[in-house]
Amino acid sequence: MRRLFTALLCLILAAALPALAADPAASAPQISAQQFLASLTFRQGLIKLPGEIATLNLPASFRYLDPADTEKLITDGWGNPPGAKTLGMIVPADVNPLSEAGWGVVVTYDKDGHVKDDDADKINYTDLLKDMQEGMAENNKARKEQGYAPMALVGWAEQPSYDKGQHKLYWAKELHTDGSKENGLNYNIRVLGREGVLVLNAVSGMAQIAQVKQEMKKVTAFTEFTPGNRYTDFNASTDKVAEYGLAALVAGGVAAKLGFFGKLFALLLAFKKVLLLGVAAAGSWIYKLLGRKKAAKGEEPAAAPVDLSKPE
Repeated sequence: MRRLFTALLCLILAAALPALAADPAASAPQISAQQFLASLTFRQGLIKLPGEIATLNLPASFRYLDPADTEKLITDGWGNPPGAKTLGMIVPADVNPLSEAGWGVVVTYDKDGHVKDDDADKINYTDLLKDMQEGMAENNKARKEQGYAPMALVGWAEQPSYDKGQHKLYWAKELHTDGSKENGLNYNIRVLGREGVLVLNAVSGMAQIAQVKQEMKKVTAFTEFTPGNRYTDFNASTDKVAEYGLAALVAGGVAAKLGFFGKLFALLLAFKKVLLLGVAAAGSWIYKLLGRKKAAKGEEPAAAPVDLSKPE
């Protein structure tokens, strides 16, 4: 299947390149970072996530972007492929998300069932880290076939910890991509609920680890499921139980269920800093190709690229 998909991807790319060369949209004028930010609607205060599955009681130091604006920032601002399905994004209020210091917390929801936390005290995180490192090394074969640089899991930037009272799991990983000067930081929070897990992933560079660690404690505190959806609302006679536990959440077992674009989004988003400084990164041809297809169908064309060379 891997070889089949790689061959298919190459065929699509081969077909896309001639069209891109002749695509007038490719030479469209860039909008400024200030214009791009003005097109986003930043919300504050008490936020009900789509479906009212959970709430974010944001302090003044944070703002929220809805799913549509989140995709704009991730795709047009940070250079990731389109199509990511989120519940929105949390961004610090005092940092320009397009600047080198910019970072954000992407919010999603995995409705795979009620995750039992019976294994909370049994997980050996040293052994788990080794397994994850080996798995990432194996995954590099696929990354190379798809044209991406190898990625390594350096270690825990913060070892996993589980709050049994709040049913919240958090940890941080330090990652390195060949050719990158700065290691990437993934700070992860999982809020366990009645029927699934609220996923909050912060992405930044390792240089921001002190700030992100401090701020993510606040994110953990103001994120809650709504009544009826909380962990303690689980009904064993009617509700589904997930096929995995806490160790699988940390190891990325859930992410393995994603399709190619889900995986690609996760990998690229982990290194947003690299993409921020060079939007014409891997995956940009996919974005242009999809934008061209929309125009051909009479849909609204893709937004003009954002000029990040002079962030406000």
